Amino acid sequence: MLDKNLVAEILNEALSTGGDYAEIFVENTLTNNLHTSERKIKSSTSGLSYGAGIRIFDGVNFVYAYTNLMDRENLLKTAKKAALGIKSSKKDISFDLRDLELERKHQIQKPFENKSKKEKADLMLKISEYALNASPLVCKADAKYKETTRHTLLANSLGVWAEDSIARSLMHLNTISEKDNITEAARKNFGGLYGLELFEGRNLQEFAEDVAADSVSRLSANLCPSGRMDVVIGNDFGGVIFHEACGHSLEATYVAKDASVMCGKLGQQIASPLVTAYDDATIDHAWGSINVDDEGVKTQRKILIENGILKNYMVDRLNGRRMGMEPNGCSRRQNYTFAPTSRMSNTFIANGKSTHDEIIANTEKGIYAEKMGGGSANPMNGEFNFSVDKAYLIENGKITKQVKGAKLIGSGQEVLQNIDMVANNMTLSCSICGSTSGRIPASHGQPTIRVRNITVGGQK
Repeated sequence: MLDKNLVAEILNEALSTGGDYAEIFVENTLTNNLHTSERKIKSSTSGLSYGAGIRIFDGVNFVYAYTNLMDRENLLKTAKKAALGIKSSKKDISFDLRDLELERKHQIQKPFENKSKKEKADLMLKISEYALNASPLVCKADAKYKETTRHTLLANSLGVWAEDSIARSLMHLNTISEKDNITEAARKNFGGLYGLELFEGRNLQEFAEDVAADSVSRLSANLCPSGRMDVVIGNDFGGVIFHEACGHSLEATYVAKDASVMCGKLGQQIASPLVTAYDDATIDHAWGSINVDDEGVKTQRKILIENGILKNYMVDRLNGRRMGMEPNGCSRRQNYTFAPTSRMSNTFIANGKSTHDEIIANTEKGIYAEKMGGGSANPMNGEFNFSVDKAYLIENGKITKQVKGAKLIGSGQEVLQNIDMVANNMTLSCSICGSTSGRIPASHGQPTIRVRNITVGGQK
């Protein structure tokens, strides 16, 4: 993407005023989006993100500058301007840029160029049509498809030269059903590090009808009761609670600033002994996977919690300096306009020994949160508030009436400690995670779990 000699010149310019570390991140990302609604193509857009970010460290202080003018003169000018933010004595730093050997595990099989935009739009219209034809109560079906090809280069004064290319695709469907002036929505997606093979082997009619059936069934659901009760949380997107209420608290972004409830707890029992959790950016073709992070560190499978004991934080290079810890391949950013920091990739609770059916059968009374919705959490105290998209009552060990309006309220620490059953059906879901370095693709997941005595907001 850039010549090594030019990159070395830029890094030396960045170090000219006394910085002890410099890096350049170069990005060329092409994105295509399609949106169909009301049996029409609503939009077809393309975008290009092309530019470079230069970061300089002086101890734990840093300067970050970026530009989309990629000629030699401007890149050197940007490095020099960034260097003016560092006022220290000049260090004797020499480096030899060498290629970082990467295991490129996520190669696509069918390039996006194999189909025209019209062919892709026709497929989205077909999926929408499947949903609209599933029931006369379905009044709207929005299908969205996104494909991204990202080429990156990270080079730094440690001698790292890391180039990578990642392609991602995502299909999302949202349906709305209406009856007696009441409307209900449902949504579902699938995606990963795939080209057009994303759609192969999938029953798209079944996918669309499933989303439609969700929105229809909610029209007749009763309001959820409220109070403290046992909650069985389904697999897949159920992992959003761990992601938000615990995962962010384990990012060095917050830990290094003493702004996390998990500060100083390495080696301590923070969860039920049944809980083991990972952040793993190496999973084949998973939505949140990458080969190398945005600081040129190889990604890895990190065990965060093992049998309830906190084992690791997710550590980026800058916050690692503040914490006295080595970076472990989790530094990410939305694009070159953001400085990177520690972020999650594919974060999940690992499989346990129970089955989904055993958990339901052993729950006398409670709520089954089959599909989670959106929510928020505070990394400083782990407190969260999440809506439940699809829920049922559990009575005498059986799933009975569907209910709506449920909210799960509590703290990540409370949930982790109160998990007393973990199933063996872990799956991952696709999502976009927002934080200080922008919005990035991230997966979260879990098997079915049971949490004792959690606060459920609903109807009294």
